[in-house]
Amino acid sequence: MNLILLNDNDFIAEYRVRLTGRRLEHIRTVLRADVDTQLRVGLLNGKLGNGLVEQIDSEFIELTVSLTEAPPEKLPVTLLLALPRPKALKRVLQSVTSLGVKQIYLINSYRVEKSFWASPTLKPENLHEQLLLGLEQARDTILPEVHIRKLFKPFVEDELPGICEGSKALVAHPSSKLNSELEPNHPTTLAIGPEGGFIPYEIEKLEASGFTTFSLGERILRVETAVSVLLSQFLPL
Repeated sequence: MNLILLNDNDFIAEYRVRLTGRRLEHIRTVLRADVDTQLRVGLLNGKLGNGLVEQIDSEFIELTVSLTEAPPEKLPVTLLLALPRPKALKRVLQSVTSLGVKQIYLINSYRVEKSFWASPTLKPENLHEQLLLGLEQARDTILPEVHIRKLFKPFVEDELPGICEGSKALVAHPSSKLNSELEPNHPTTLAIGPEGGFIPYEIEKLEASGFTTFSLGERILRVETAVSVLLSQFLPL
């Protein structure tokens, strides 16, 4: 936890917060903070700053906070991701959030197992938890939006053209040409399929919606590896 994330309901006065639970335990046992310790804090969907520990015990911690800094710039990428297996999804959501993606679409594909859609990981509170962990890691405060789309064809035909408008639309796919299509500073809608890629029908539908296919090379990568490799190319130097 590189950032203590605050919520509006943590405030007990204009510049004072009281924290309990997981954040308290982290501050006490990991950061080993004491009175007068300065901590990095940020208001969810707001600014970053510092918090001065005023009081701490086994029940709660109180900090005086000053929030004056803007959060990091978002990555210029809208991510379309074929739903991975639940354990991988947790890792992917954390890493994608840490890298600065703010729009995430979890979509269906022929190679996505139906049982994945029944996973408790997709419950709003569980998705929220993974996003918070990603924000804490990267010292960011702006919560991504996660959109769940279980029907591939209606999504691609009816909704996707509006999502892609004004951006470069790319789909990572094995056996396509290498990644010369990536433009790190250009708004991009990036589709990543399941391991092994989208099936030909799905590629055809994406291409009909304006997508261009490209490849990372001959190796077939795990979804979480491919996501990190591709998104890292959009990070500012």
